[in-house]
Amino acid sequence: MNVSPQRRSEILDALRRGTVPRAGLDTLAVGLGRFDGAVREELDRVASGGACFKAIRGDYGCGKTFFARWLQSEALQRGFAVSEVQISETETPLNRLETVYRRLIERLRTSDSDQGAFRSIVDNWFYVLEEDILAGPQPIGEEELVARTDALIEQRLQTVGRTAPMFGLALRAYRRAVTGKDPRIAEGILAWIAGQPSVGAEAKRAAGVRGEVDHFAALGFLQGLLALLRDSGVPGLLVVLDEVETLQRVRGDVREKALNALRQLIDEVDAGRFPGLYLVVTGTPAFYDGPQGIQRLPPLAQRLHVDFNTESRFDNPRAVQVRLNAFSLDSLVEVGTRVRDVFAAGSKAPDRIRSVADEALLRTLAGSLAGKLGGKVGVAPRLFLKKLVGDVLDRIEEFPDFDPRRDYSLTLTAHELNDTEQAAAGVVSVDDIRLQL
Repeated sequence: MNVSPQRRSEILDALRRGTVPRAGLDTLAVGLGRFDGAVREELDRVASGGACFKAIRGDYGCGKTFFARWLQSEALQRGFAVSEVQISETETPLNRLETVYRRLIERLRTSDSDQGAFRSIVDNWFYVLEEDILAGPQPIGEEELVARTDALIEQRLQTVGRTAPMFGLALRAYRRAVTGKDPRIAEGILAWIAGQPSVGAEAKRAAGVRGEVDHFAALGFLQGLLALLRDSGVPGLLVVLDEVETLQRVRGDVREKALNALRQLIDEVDAGRFPGLYLVVTGTPAFYDGPQGIQRLPPLAQRLHVDFNTESRFDNPRAVQVRLNAFSLDSLVEVGTRVRDVFAAGSKAPDRIRSVADEALLRTLAGSLAGKLGGKVGVAPRLFLKKLVGDVLDRIEEFPDFDPRRDYSLTLTAHELNDTEQAAAGVVSVDDIRLQL
């Protein structure tokens, strides 16, 4: 496996925690080849100034988060900015788009900035504008550069200014604070643009703004962010709204507002208001088909409807909604083999790793774990990879005399299972479930 030491460490550490790695997913991707062509086409369309919306459906364990992270990896390789927002009924409710916008900015990433990329994007935008002006035939002084840059800002944000005039106003104030060497005010203004609450009054006065970024301004500010990216040479922004099925658990009136906000976002994408945006949402089949999901809002259900009555192998990867198939035992063994090879690639005992953790052991481990989860292989991937790395591969490398067939008895406890896994296992207490390999 051609994986850098840092990438290998990130992948394995995430799997030990039972989470999806943020990078290197092309190394682990199993069964996603059927989406390659459509994803490339859609990213190309977005990079050309278009916009795209995609709904991902799948039961727990089908790899929705993995698919979303794989999409982000593909977008980053093409120079896109990406952001992943976990929808939550308490922290990030979809009915409050200002909160979604704030989380989007907080988790904004580029290939150069793994976290907190917003400031670098803004600073790079000003740099690009100044470079455009300085590229002229005649040299100019500092004052003229500032004045002409302000004029160019107005020109570039003219379209955004009609719907979010405060965005451009705050950007100009941020630049004045930076050039005036007032970092405290500059940080406050940038925080306000990013949708942060409780920004100091002094920074707001300096920017000439009041209050906070609200639900209606959030969409305009997102449009402004896309303009900054486009002017800076970034081809687009991929945004993932993960776990939108949590809307089913909120109060009825809140759910209606959230569903309407999602419909509004889709309509705005279709109307071309967000050139350069690739918007992705993930959810369970119950969210798309059940009475507490999108079916409560018929216009939204109509926009996302796709006929899934045919065999999954005939699914259209270009459809507005695509489904992910549950893991089979074979695909679970395949991803386990890839993880083992990534582990062995940087191990001090690669031959021993591959010989002891052979396909037979991986199949036995996967089958035993799935069996104790009610035979639901689709629920097993997270636990399977967590146990494989943390309990088996680490010990094979660390202890030369460790033989998992002889020395290891896989144990599950209720506190390490999520609700879906507990339901599959029939766990009602913290008593251990012992599995014999």
